[in-house]
Amino acid sequence: MSLGAKVRAGARISLLNTVVIRIGNFAAGVVLARTLLGPREWGLYATGMVALGVLLSANEMGVSLAIVRWDRDMGEFAPTVLTLSVLSSTVLYGMLFVAAPATARALGSPDATTMLRVLCFSVVIDGLACVPNQVIAREFRQGARMVLDLLNFLVTTGTTLALAYSGTGALSFAWGALAGNLCALAGCAVVVPGVLRPGWKAAEARALISFGLPLAGASLLVLAMLNVDSVVTGALLGPVALGFYQLAFNVSSWPVRSISEAARRISFAGFSRVADSREALADAFGRGLAVLMVAAVPPCVLLAVLAEPVVATIYGERWAPAAGALRWLALLGLLRIAYELAYDCLAAAGRRSSLIAVQGWWLAALVPALLLGAHRWGIGGVGAGHLVVAALLVAPAFWWAMRRAGVGGAVVLRACARPFGGGLLMAAVSLPVYHWCGETRWGMFAAGTAALAAYVPVVLPMRRQLRGGGSKAPVPHEERVLAAEGER
Repeated sequence: MSLGAKVRAGARISLLNTVVIRIGNFAAGVVLARTLLGPREWGLYATGMVALGVLLSANEMGVSLAIVRWDRDMGEFAPTVLTLSVLSSTVLYGMLFVAAPATARALGSPDATTMLRVLCFSVVIDGLACVPNQVIAREFRQGARMVLDLLNFLVTTGTTLALAYSGTGALSFAWGALAGNLCALAGCAVVVPGVLRPGWKAAEARALISFGLPLAGASLLVLAMLNVDSVVTGALLGPVALGFYQLAFNVSSWPVRSISEAARRISFAGFSRVADSREALADAFGRGLAVLMVAAVPPCVLLAVLAEPVVATIYGERWAPAAGALRWLALLGLLRIAYELAYDCLAAAGRRSSLIAVQGWWLAALVPALLLGAHRWGIGGVGAGHLVVAALLVAPAFWWAMRRAGVGGAVVLRACARPFGGGLLMAAVSLPVYHWCGETRWGMFAAGTAALAAYVPVVLPMRRQLRGGGSKAPVPHEERVLAAEGER
């Protein structure tokens, strides 16, 4: 099977997998939010996910990406990858275990110590699973990935719901995640047999660390950038406000998880295959970005415009304060999808210094904006600060980095012009329809339907562009680090 055929088949299965899992996670979250767990419990869980995300960004020092990127016999270096990953993951978890009380206090939730210690053990499991997971990505085995993700989801959700109904509270999230990850690890051993063998070659270890550390540094910056909002919210506004903000962030991430995450399972591997040709890389990125933007604009725009009725309808009136942050975070989600694709393209092209520069600039600009937003306007200010920095300060930085990799501005404009124009039309249509219908739930559905009817004719002429007219290369993308953020 050709590379293009593998990527297209993998993309279809990955999208199906992501949508099914996300629908299931969404349903479970609604049940928990409406019946058992309130904003404080969600805030405590968010505290744990912040710490876990930071650990996952650096736990295997970026060395596992060599499984996908290096065109060599994996048997030569995979055992060393596993050893490095497990050792570094175990050391990081040990440090977190000791520092858990101080970390919980710094994050504004001093009673989250046990949550941190239980949930963050998942970093050790991830260290063990990184090699089989990357083998699956390298070989575009998205059918196997779907089976493993479904197993993880069923065990995690079942355990979490059972413990929540028994009165375990916020810890039900942690034990559920741990049980699911352990089952997924066992599944990896069956699906990709023979790779969970540690080994050591000093020369390979030096080469792997040299390759992986810059990527791990960039990934750490990504996770810091995507979690600093939770740190600021928890520290300045407390766990209840963090719970509201966390729910808003989760809702805004529906398009990111359903669309971008499906792409990310194959894009790094796909971009890596064409990274030696600037023309092919630009073509692959342009077609991938066009596909993602066409799919992502409608849900992101509707979540931003109809934030209040969406939250109240799905989660109940007690979660209404989350809408203040959601309207901004939904638009941020659209930018996140584009930036994540650019991240994988730059990583595949070997532009590690550019990645670190962009992510460092993003984080440096974000911290003061979030502090100001939280102090002046609460969680709505945090969401607005995130969006302003991403749109006005980070976009030019990514533009610069992509041009250095051979992806010009014309490629980006061609991919985004019609979807963004259609998004503006959706906003212009949905708002008056919603108000005309009396701002009811039925009005929300009517507004969404009218907006989609206006959007489709705008992007329909892109059909030929989306097909790509050949098999030059991939559509989208893979990188294990943002899985943690995807589960925030």
